[in-house]
Amino acid sequence: MSKVCQLFSGSSGNSILISSMGHSFLVDIGVSAKRCENALLSIGVDPDSIDGIFITHEHRDHSSGVRVFAAKHKTPVFASPLCLGQMRITDVLTEKNDAFEINGNAELRGVDISVFHQSHDSVDCVGYRFNLPDGRSVSVCTDTGYVTDEAKRTLPGTDLIFIESNHEISMVNTGPYPYPLKQRILGPQGHLSNFACGEYIKELAQSGTTRFVLSHLSEENNVPHLARQTAVAALDEIGFKEERDYRLFVSPKENNGRGIAL
Repeated sequence: MSKVCQLFSGSSGNSILISSMGHSFLVDIGVSAKRCENALLSIGVDPDSIDGIFITHEHRDHSSGVRVFAAKHKTPVFASPLCLGQMRITDVLTEKNDAFEINGNAELRGVDISVFHQSHDSVDCVGYRFNLPDGRSVSVCTDTGYVTDEAKRTLPGTDLIFIESNHEISMVNTGPYPYPLKQRILGPQGHLSNFACGEYIKELAQSGTTRFVLSHLSEENNVPHLARQTAVAALDEIGFKEERDYRLFVSPKENNGRGIAL
């Protein structure tokens, strides 16, 4: 059986656990190594058992705990070439870390991993699709201003997706953020809105995706019930009903102790 758990989600830190057939992976560690270790232990996962850490991009809310965790537990780190280079320049990674470039497709512990590029204001932001040994698939698509063509080629048919539902557009426009920051969030290299997320998950549902995890919600520009309501309404438009055709989860800021079985 495969299992996933969003350990942390949002602008204060992100990390996702993916486990299958005795092997476990993390996507991002955007909190301290200690907090990540404690989160893993709280759900019965030994930090030493992590087979690899896959980084989406170099921003601190996705990478701040990688160096210490990877060095302490001797865990290999994987990221795109540009992202790895930037993390080395900024000492997010050092010579004590075993780090490897990943671009396109790779295989680790019997898991096939596909990489797709996102649209975000980092040196290089990617998403991942993990095709697991039991035939299930899990994808991570966060931190993007829009769903890229590469994502649209890679994601159809994934069983479960962690997908960004970052903000409610009206809350950004009427909120206290300065104008340049509002433009960044709403722009093509910013973050995916509730509406944009809802429009895309309709395509995924029609391709066979049955589990959606709304992720990276903004604390200032979103509320969980709005993100959920928008997603449910979008899927209702195409005749898909929750608990009959799909399951929908909204990631809390910090792990609530429960994972999702596939």
